[in-house]
Amino acid sequence: MATAKRKRSVKPAGKRILPVIRELARTYQAFSAYDAAGFTDVDLTVPQADVLFTLGNTQGLTCKEIGEKTLITKGTLTGILDRLEAKSLIRRVPLSEDRRSTRIQLTPAGQRMFEREFPRQVAYLNKRLGGLTQSELAEIQNALRTLRGVF
Repeated sequence: MATAKRKRSVKPAGKRILPVIRELARTYQAFSAYDAAGFTDVDLTVPQADVLFTLGNTQGLTCKEIGEKTLITKGTLTGILDRLEAKSLIRRVPLSEDRRSTRIQLTPAGQRMFEREFPRQVAYLNKRLGGLTQSELAEIQNALRTLRGVF
């Protein structure tokens, strides 16, 4: 008598993980919409602000360093830098030790925008996240770090 192979059901796994995936996606969408609304009165997109804020309080960074510190891919970064340069907020400075690389620095106008907008955006985000306790924030951060580690 041959034993029939039991098929493993995908349903139990799906029932277990799909709610987490959906909640993660909904949370990201909600955060992205709220974050973007903080820039409606300035001439910056969220990725442009990410680069501007990353460059703030530095002597400049290479494209590789900016890519490592932000969530912006190399291909997208070039266009963002072009637009920030067109707005006179950044400048590209060739590195003398490696002519293939450049250091991206804030211009004086970029520095002023950073000094004005970074604290404003932090305060804006704090309107939502500031209601969480330090313990809750640590718990969320640890859970997100654990989830990222899974991938």
